[in-house]
Amino acid sequence: MKDARTIFFIGVIVAATGAVSPPIALIGGIVFGLCFTHPYRSESKRLAKFLLQASVVALGFGMELHEVLQAGRRGLVYTALGVTGALLIGTALGRVLRVGKTPAFLISAGTAICGGSAIAAVAPITEATDEEMSVSLGTVFILNSIALLVFPFIGWKLHLSQQQFGLWSAISIHDTSSVVGAASRYGAAALVIATTVKLARALWIVPLSLGTAAVKKSGSQVQWPWFILLFCAAALLNTYVPQLSGVTQSFSRLGRLGLTATLFLIGSGISYGTLKQVGWRPLLQGVLLWLAVAAASLWMIRIGWIGF
Repeated sequence: MKDARTIFFIGVIVAATGAVSPPIALIGGIVFGLCFTHPYRSESKRLAKFLLQASVVALGFGMELHEVLQAGRRGLVYTALGVTGALLIGTALGRVLRVGKTPAFLISAGTAICGGSAIAAVAPITEATDEEMSVSLGTVFILNSIALLVFPFIGWKLHLSQQQFGLWSAISIHDTSSVVGAASRYGAAALVIATTVKLARALWIVPLSLGTAAVKKSGSQVQWPWFILLFCAAALLNTYVPQLSGVTQSFSRLGRLGLTATLFLIGSGISYGTLKQVGWRPLLQGVLLWLAVAAASLWMIRIGWIGF
């Protein structure tokens, strides 16, 4: 246990200093999770959630507000269609594969909007059990890790432009952390598009939560994604207060370092127990839904049906 603690802290420190790239940090975390019993599993999850949101806000200090608004406005229609389509297809797949109604809905919501954040928001409303939460989060978590490593490679092979890749990753990758991680590898322009479209997508947590509460007749409180507003405020400062350029760029660099550390923490949460608990039916639903969303959105981007 002592060795696990030492290795864990070394991994976090190395990732936080930027000595390794985001994909390497993620792989390092996964290797740690598979080889050691995590000494701080619950604390690591809480820290990863906070650090992700703080890093996204810090990245806003490196973006121009007009670019953020333009990307968010243009991506609004794609987001609405994508969220609706993913929810419908995911629900149908869940029924065909005989996945439980609640985990099937949670996996569909996580794929449609923003992975773990969406699942965490709607799970209390659906009165999901701890097991159903774990299965849904585990499924999305595994696919997130794969996407972060695979998407940039596909983008390079298909010669996708910065704008095309940013839009594709925002639509097709579950969690904001993996979207930002993949886009940051691809380029600065891809990062702007991916982050803003993904954050606009994350706002759909609110109507989805309200709609789910209405259907379930639940009085659970809706979790508002406040960090998105802070991201816009950071971009506002960077755009209209040029005197703070030195400070804002420093915060932007800290955001990238924080993201890398977040990916190590996320990877460290994967264990053989997680893989075993997910089971093949929910995992297959998640994989098929993810492939359908990724393939359809890539095809529409390539033929020019959606784009910037």
